[in-house]
Amino acid sequence: MPTPQALAALAPLMTTWRRDLHAHPELGFEESRTAAFVATELRAAGIAVEEGLAVTGVVGTLRGRPGNRAIALRADMDALAMTEATGAAYASTVPGKMHACGHDGHTAMLLGAAKWLAGHRDNFAGTVHFVFQPAEESRGGGQRMVAEGLFDCFPADAVYALHNLPGLPLGTIAVPKGPVLASSDTWQAVFRGRGTHGAKPHLGTDATLAAAQFIAALHSIVARELDPMGVGVVSLGHMAAGHADAPNVIPAEVLLRGTARALTAATRDLLEQRIGGIAQGMAATHGVEVDYTYTRRLSPTVNHAAQAAMMHRAAAATVGAAQALDDYPAITAGEDFSAMLEARPGAYAWLGTGAPVHPEGFHHNPHFDFNDEALATGAAFLASIVEAELPA
Repeated sequence: MPTPQALAALAPLMTTWRRDLHAHPELGFEESRTAAFVATELRAAGIAVEEGLAVTGVVGTLRGRPGNRAIALRADMDALAMTEATGAAYASTVPGKMHACGHDGHTAMLLGAAKWLAGHRDNFAGTVHFVFQPAEESRGGGQRMVAEGLFDCFPADAVYALHNLPGLPLGTIAVPKGPVLASSDTWQAVFRGRGTHGAKPHLGTDATLAAAQFIAALHSIVARELDPMGVGVVSLGHMAAGHADAPNVIPAEVLLRGTARALTAATRDLLEQRIGGIAQGMAATHGVEVDYTYTRRLSPTVNHAAQAAMMHRAAAATVGAAQALDDYPAITAGEDFSAMLEARPGAYAWLGTGAPVHPEGFHHNPHFDFNDEALATGAAFLASIVEAELPA
């Protein structure tokens, strides 16, 4: 199976690709330039290309020696609505947009793996689909690709993806068993009372007091109702009430919005029910009304056992057994690759990129930058997955 050394010759090209993509970030479902770039490079490598799935998605298909099986490898392409602060020579040229999660690196690595495999078709038997997904960052690109027939148009027996991870040593690959990432949902509670003069609270019903006590009680769910061995997160992210220029008015309405995350379906159900239950209870206690909504966005990302074991073997073949981990703990961020894992068996891995260049430069931070030294390792790992799953 290919090693980072085998793909070292492609590293300068992948670095050029990655930095070009970094300088031209695009948000979800807007990745027109990125998609055209990907399609051009795939075609140049002799790979069949289909464009336009889920607006800007691209799928390249490569066939090796005769074989009955097919797999898919996925990379995400979108950037974030953030202003870059890295000061890099190839920093974002688009105000208010940057690649702050490394999707530019993911795209470059999958392109590198595709190019290498196109030149080594005898190394595998069957078909590999290179899936370049739009809109991973909270816009539902993974779900949309599946809904629009990704696996109907491009049948696959299994699907795989990786994500860079600053802080995990460079040259290390982690393939968790079971849960990898949490569900990612949003909730909203709007408390409605009767507004009044701040000097005459007895003439109104105070939605603010109900909302305040709801906030205080909210965090008791994880602390007191969730199994201590379970994993759940409930956070308040936004609140709005009254007007800054009217501090003498008790407002009639308070809006609260937040996020809830879980690693299992049971915990997810508990969070949805109890956030609403507490909201209703506090509203009733204070004589106000509340409208509660819970929106399920992303399911937990959970590796399938057989595919995770295979992916771990491919990692060991790529970087050595000591650098291939299979017991890495789950993380409570979300990932819409979960939609693909619900549609097909597969697995998701972490690619170590070492210490961040800037001390604050972790994911979704304006100082984040992908470590180009990881490109050859990531591309070799993706190519190894193909050879392991589709042996010649």
